[in-house]
Amino acid sequence: MKREFIINILLLILINLLIKPFYLFGIDRTIQNTVGEQDYGLYYALFNFAFVFQIINDLGLQNYNNRNIAQHRFLLSKYFPHFLWLKLGLGIIYLLSLLGGALLFGYELDVFPILFFVGINWMLNAMILFMRSNISGLGFYRTDSLLSVLDRLLLIGLCGYLLWYAPSRANFQIEWFVYAQTCTLALTLAVAFSIVAKQLKQWSLRFSWPLSLLLLKKSYPYALVIFLMLLYTRVDAFMIERLREDGAYQAGLYATAYRLLDASNILGLLFATLLLPMFSRMIKLQQEIESLVRMSFKLIWAGAYAIAVACILFREEIMMALYESGSAFTADTLAWLMLSFLSICGCYIYGTLLTANGNLRRMNQVFVLGVLLNIGLNLWLIPRSGALGAAIATCFTQALVWLSQVFLVKRILHIPFGHSMFLQLLLFSGAALGLNLLLAEYLAFNWFVKFLLCILSSLGLAFFFKLINPISTLQMLGKYKAED
Repeated sequence: MKREFIINILLLILINLLIKPFYLFGIDRTIQNTVGEQDYGLYYALFNFAFVFQIINDLGLQNYNNRNIAQHRFLLSKYFPHFLWLKLGLGIIYLLSLLGGALLFGYELDVFPILFFVGINWMLNAMILFMRSNISGLGFYRTDSLLSVLDRLLLIGLCGYLLWYAPSRANFQIEWFVYAQTCTLALTLAVAFSIVAKQLKQWSLRFSWPLSLLLLKKSYPYALVIFLMLLYTRVDAFMIERLREDGAYQAGLYATAYRLLDASNILGLLFATLLLPMFSRMIKLQQEIESLVRMSFKLIWAGAYAIAVACILFREEIMMALYESGSAFTADTLAWLMLSFLSICGCYIYGTLLTANGNLRRMNQVFVLGVLLNIGLNLWLIPRSGALGAAIATCFTQALVWLSQVFLVKRILHIPFGHSMFLQLLLFSGAALGLNLLLAEYLAFNWFVKFLLCILSSLGLAFFFKLINPISTLQMLGKYKAED
């Protein structure tokens, strides 16, 4: 299983580094600079407002299905038609709830057309993730890796034309971006569905209330996990827009910094996507799992720390270069968000392991604390500091959630963080920070060259301190070859 993890994490990193950063900074950033902070900030707030309602759109079916198919692959043909009807029905309820929620929170009627299509996009995205959960659950990790970037690749082509080549490009509007997402997500869904359909032996669109209710009952704990995670990770942009008079503008500023966190999060999402079905299957087969946990955490920490430290040291240069609205304020917002990135990556390992092991009640207890802390800090900090306050709240919330998950993994699965690993990470982190400070201060190069050198030097130290250990990896490949 470790051999499959190594191969597919490398493939995922390669294709995601080629596609997603270009989308975020070539397309998404250009759109924000084109339409302005006010229009983009309103879209960003609506996007996150719709995201919070995703609990209705999924009810935990995706994660439950991924874990269930990974452990019992022969059940795909039996469950898929019922899951499909459930997803369609939940999608309609989600859209109606989203529009009703917008009325309740006092949104003006003129934002409802764009909100409607934002909701449609989340429905399509949820259906794609459901299709991918079947594909990865069946062990087709590389196919899933390619599907993970297909919608972004199509969006790059369509929005690239609208931004740079279309006759009406000078009048580009944020609505065009939303409609383009609808088209590319629909095409991606069609491709994903065709792949899953080929794996079904005999199936038809059928519906059974008893079985559907049973599936909802089993997936409910996963739904609560998703809902609480959405609250403490995505409510910030919505709260910024609602709590301040200049809320849309502040939300736009927050989006400029959060885009860097989104780009960095590609690393963590790749690990979680691969590890959930792998952890689930290894637990089912009662295979030793501690070494995979430690290996994956060391790898993700090495990459996350290298990126975070470099971004924090060169935060002003980065924000000034990327955005017309770049300033010391948005640079400090970026610094707090990149600091939270370290905790987020820890959650991608330890939270994924707890999910695979079915410890959802304990995780929900942690997430409730995270929600309370995040909302409380946002209510206190956003009116005073706007986007910066939301970033500080995010940092403290993510740290609490990750450390709590480390505690739960030790208590439930008896996998301690370990003094030796802690010392190894501490020595690496201290050495990398010191070296990066020296490079940033004394090298007489362009800031971007120094930025890249800082990342490369940190990764070099990760090899030196054996967080990235090719010899150990080769030994793992040999040990697990028979099991694969």
